[in-house]
Amino acid sequence: MPESDDIKERARKVIARCRKLATFTEQTGCTTRTFLSPMMRDCHREISGWLAPLGAEINIDAVGNFRALYHASDPAPPRLVIGSHLDTVPDAGAFDGILGVVLGAALLEALNGDRLPFAIELVGFSEEEGVRFATPFIGSRALLGKIDDDLLNREDECGISVRAAIEQFGLDPSRIPDAALQGVPLGYLEFHIEQGPVLENLGLPLGVVEAIVGQSRLDFTFTGRANHAGTTPMHLRHDAIAGAAEWIVTVEREAQRVPGLVATVGSVHTKPGATNVIAGEAVVTLDVRHASDDTRNSAVAVLIREAGEIAARRNLTVRHRFQLSQPAVPMDPQLVSYVEESIRHVGCDPYRMVSGAGHDAMILAEKVPAAMIFLRTPGGISHTPDEEVSVEDVAKALEVGMHLLSVIADSCGIQKRK
Repeated sequence: MPESDDIKERARKVIARCRKLATFTEQTGCTTRTFLSPMMRDCHREISGWLAPLGAEINIDAVGNFRALYHASDPAPPRLVIGSHLDTVPDAGAFDGILGVVLGAALLEALNGDRLPFAIELVGFSEEEGVRFATPFIGSRALLGKIDDDLLNREDECGISVRAAIEQFGLDPSRIPDAALQGVPLGYLEFHIEQGPVLENLGLPLGVVEAIVGQSRLDFTFTGRANHAGTTPMHLRHDAIAGAAEWIVTVEREAQRVPGLVATVGSVHTKPGATNVIAGEAVVTLDVRHASDDTRNSAVAVLIREAGEIAARRNLTVRHRFQLSQPAVPMDPQLVSYVEESIRHVGCDPYRMVSGAGHDAMILAEKVPAAMIFLRTPGGISHTPDEEVSVEDVAKALEVGMHLLSVIADSCGIQKRK
């Protein structure tokens, strides 16, 4: 393993590289990078500059995933996939997603030319956040062969479809099947900031993710009747916003009632949206998460029923539409145990935790043994420019990663060699 000073210098480089990638943005003054925006090319070029000198085989697949293959010491070896996403939310921080890709690149550099009995494929997913097309995980779905015509025909706010966005980026949608993983890899490993306060409150630099909560995403459309705000008496109104507002409070109350449940109304759009007009329509989003699928599904059913009762009482109508129903996903027990062993090896206490956020690991875990390592997030802050990591925690993550590669190599029955 590299010396402590070397590890810290590598950690500083990781942080600097994340901040450099944050400058590749669609919006001046903040970091915003969505699926196949032009700035994604800058990310690909930058990361290629780090990995090409290592002899990595680099390509961009047909949905825009950055893929770099570090070859093994043996012919026809198994493959370990390390990755995370390169897209961001609007006005993002420098580390969500991107840190996992940059840490993966740093681990390849730390091998110093050594070859392992398995190949390592580093993947920078083109899309995870679901910002541009209101559909997350386009990048990781491609690796499982789960890109269908319904997804390709989805349109963004400008009327551009996923298929057209791929073509405009210079890629060929007919080659999407080639992006699928061949065979069953040894595993998928994802480093990620926690995006929450748990590790900081425990005073721990790293956590072991044992499961990722299930998610339901829906939108609800409350429909009433638009009318004049000054001349319509209160008892004769069909106010879509008022109905939506009552339901939003119900969402909060239900989430507080059920242990471990989180439910969020993150967006409200109203029509006609004028100060002096009673709203005839309110479209609101709902995000519900829980480690138990039964509990999550039950809560969603309650909230759908409550929306209908509120609408009926207020002489409104309401309809709902599911955008996502993702079951809770356990991580691979064997790979999780390897991560725990590696965290102990570097002098830290491994802490098992459930991720409340969705990650590419939950998609890959359907077919690939998967594990995640969380890094402490100072202040528990994420999805904002204030997102941070410490040099010390990144250094520990690198140490864990290097030891984990050795553990996996041992499990293959062959030691790494030149």
